[in-house]
Amino acid sequence: MRTVYVIGIGAGDPDHLTLQAVAAMNRVDVFFTIDKGEAKSDLAALRTELLARHVTRPHRVVGAPDPERDRAAGAYEAAVVDWQDRREAVYARMITDELGPDEVGAFLVWGDPAVYDGTLRILEKIDAVPFEVVSIPGISSVQALAAAHRLILNRVGRPFTVTTGRRLAAGGFPADADDVVVMLDSRNAFADLPDTDLDIFWGAYVGSADEVLVHGDLQAVKDEIREVWARERARKGWIMDTYLLRRRE
Repeated sequence: MRTVYVIGIGAGDPDHLTLQAVAAMNRVDVFFTIDKGEAKSDLAALRTELLARHVTRPHRVVGAPDPERDRAAGAYEAAVVDWQDRREAVYARMITDELGPDEVGAFLVWGDPAVYDGTLRILEKIDAVPFEVVSIPGISSVQALAAAHRLILNRVGRPFTVTTGRRLAAGGFPADADDVVVMLDSRNAFADLPDTDLDIFWGAYVGSADEVLVHGDLQAVKDEIREVWARERARKGWIMDTYLLRRRE
């Protein structure tokens, strides 16, 4: 039977690749890639570097263009579902056409496959051919952010919340939380929070050579973060950032 690995490759540092991930990559016959365009060519370059550095067995690389996603759509979840449905068709075609009955394929995904990544969800819907899915965990941007700021995300005996910028913008800082990690924030939702007792620990391109970090009282540093965010996005054409909001004791 065909096998498809979904391998977490970390948040940007080539050294984030785990020994388990390297071992899995050396069982792969076909690596599947999605082309996100010239603006994110450095992401593709890191995947190429990891293959060159760590994979010693013969293998093939099969790519396909990423389907367009309607980022201006009013119904966010419907737009994401539509985009993932079209990605499903691309993945199904690659697996059916390019992966032999007893071969092993793989998708190399950023961070950890279980943290805000849709690859596993897409693969479980494909029924064109039978195949087994194996998930290999990776270092997420949440872990990399905490390490970069020398943080422990939870305080003694207390939980922390992981949410999205969209939900933070819609509902504000959760009333029942003290430590909130925010991902996928394309609108700088933190800047609109009125809270005066929050610290922010922010990072972009965490774990990569382009890593940028800012931390401090939210109201004091939010404008600085917005300026850095805009500057870096203009420079690279894209930005991936994550941050922790922490209520002071």
